[in-house]
Amino acid sequence: MFNHNRGLWGYSGLAEDGEPLMIMSHGIGGPSAAIVLEELCDLGLERAIRIGSCGALSEALELGELICADHLIGADGTSQALVGEAALIPDQQMTELLAAEADHSGSVVSADLFYERGSERIERWKASGALAVEMEAAALLAVAKLRSIRFAVLLMVSDGSAGAGARLEGIALEGATERLGRAGLTALLGSG
Repeated sequence: MFNHNRGLWGYSGLAEDGEPLMIMSHGIGGPSAAIVLEELCDLGLERAIRIGSCGALSEALELGELICADHLIGADGTSQALVGEAALIPDQQMTELLAAEADHSGSVVSADLFYERGSERIERWKASGALAVEMEAAALLAVAKLRSIRFAVLLMVSDGSAGAGARLEGIALEGATERLGRAGLTALLGSG
């Protein structure tokens, strides 16, 4: 561990290929995540993958499955403040590598609320074909675009029905989290 400032833990070391690897938490929500990525860019970061959890919007998703985000819908304040209505498309090569590790690929929404039950917005997102909702990826991708770094997103379905349904817990959560991390690392190593 090299960092625990602001309660955000960071680890550094060498990946299996001998290259430097950093794993950094960024807190909950776009503002916190954007600050962390900006500061990592200041330290020389060139490529990153957001791995994290999400709530299902699609009925086709099962708890513990992995989603590669090939398009992000910025319904959060941070990405809107940074890039407005600009398209939020992750790095193509990294996204293809993540898609090979994922159970699903598709559009994901970033919002400021995770527990947004019965909202008209949820119904619009579902109608648009969005698979899931989370809180940080659009803000991170907006920073990545502004800072010209390569960036992609891989998520684990931890909650059903956009945070209002069943929740992945215990050993199942640990196993899915390990799979998420390994898939992200595989794609990161392959994109160098």
